[in-house]
Amino acid sequence: MCYGPYGFFLLIWFRWSWQVDSANEYGILLEVIQVLIDLNLVISKAYITSDGGWFMDVFNITDKEGQKLKDKATIARIEDYICKSLGADSRYIPSRRRSVDVAASTDHNVIELTGTDRPGLLSEVSAVLASLKCNVVSAEIWTHNTRAAAVMRVTDEDTGLAVTDADRLERIKERLSYLLRGGNLSRGAAMAVSSGSSTTHTERRLHQMMLDDGDHEQLRRHLPNQSQRPNVTVSNWNDKDYSVVTIRCKDRAKLLFDTVCTLTDLHYVVFHANIDAKDNQAYQEFYVRHVNGSPMNTEAERLRVIQCLEAAIERRVSEGVKLELCTNDKVGLLSEVTRIFRENSLTVTRAEVSTRGRMAVNTFYVRDSAGEAVDQKTIESIRQAIGQNIQVKGQPEPSGPSQKKDSPTWFLFANLFRPRSLYSFGLFMR
Repeated sequence: MCYGPYGFFLLIWFRWSWQVDSANEYGILLEVIQVLIDLNLVISKAYITSDGGWFMDVFNITDKEGQKLKDKATIARIEDYICKSLGADSRYIPSRRRSVDVAASTDHNVIELTGTDRPGLLSEVSAVLASLKCNVVSAEIWTHNTRAAAVMRVTDEDTGLAVTDADRLERIKERLSYLLRGGNLSRGAAMAVSSGSSTTHTERRLHQMMLDDGDHEQLRRHLPNQSQRPNVTVSNWNDKDYSVVTIRCKDRAKLLFDTVCTLTDLHYVVFHANIDAKDNQAYQEFYVRHVNGSPMNTEAERLRVIQCLEAAIERRVSEGVKLELCTNDKVGLLSEVTRIFRENSLTVTRAEVSTRGRMAVNTFYVRDSAGEAVDQKTIESIRQAIGQNIQVKGQPEPSGPSQKKDSPTWFLFANLFRPRSLYSFGLFMR
């Protein structure tokens, strides 16, 4: 670790006794990014390159407020987490490709749902679970292009543990499947039961579920400002047998995770990349090959990658007002809150539900049923029904025009080690 006038530069070198083969390389970049994201760190710039069994990843990171890291204990924890993630005992677990699932562990059940989005859907799902005496302890819900996906962790209302009775699990499956099908039987949800808890990262699982569900194939929703749409291009660098994927869009938290997650789930290996964010605009450039070693050979393949990346970027773009609720946790809280939203003609476009000790910490993005902004009168009505402990964070900012960069090979000498007032984190591994 080196100290300079602008902060820290940290380069970690790994050399293992085993060769990093294509399977390890295929998933290892996503593993590293996932660790950084889970530590609530923001990646503002990155340089990624690999050659044979070696790779070197350098990340410029800040905390979520954009401040450089100064706490040595935090820095040591980052190192420890990544060492464990990349160590000999770690395992890259392939994706589970089911669209909907109910899985059990000793302390909770994991319920995975995909279906057609509609106003009040989350309220209906949470009401069904409450009627079946299931308490939602955490959940994440995404919507995009008329589709919805959710990963929910629930417990038995009476025991506080997982539901293990097979007949009761079957009732949960039947009720939720019927609810999700609605009047659209051709795009309804299927249910499956498996033993053991989900080992897949929740947000990655949501990407997988929506990719499997084909949200990128649906008619694109109308955006009044077309500059809000991401600009994704794919071209082949024939001299090196790479496909070059470039992305220009508004910068936001977890953008790199979303794009690398999608490339990984589409079975592409990132050999080189340059990531940069400036003036609220993000530029990402990836040099990739399919896991079979070939670049993208057909126009249909290139189009599918573009559509899937655009969908992955848009899924986390939250439409509507952000409402944060922190209150004492109780059984049926999610059902109660979402019922109030529905009674006020609001639809939830994204939600994050968690429990910390005895407190429920929930974030909802809502808009009215016509897709318009929520007026102040409605907000006050919600506050009266829920309480003043719900905070309004305002409307999302409109995206500005995309910034263009130079040639697709500009990353090779892109001021990698220019001093910056943030923390720079590097990996070099064989």
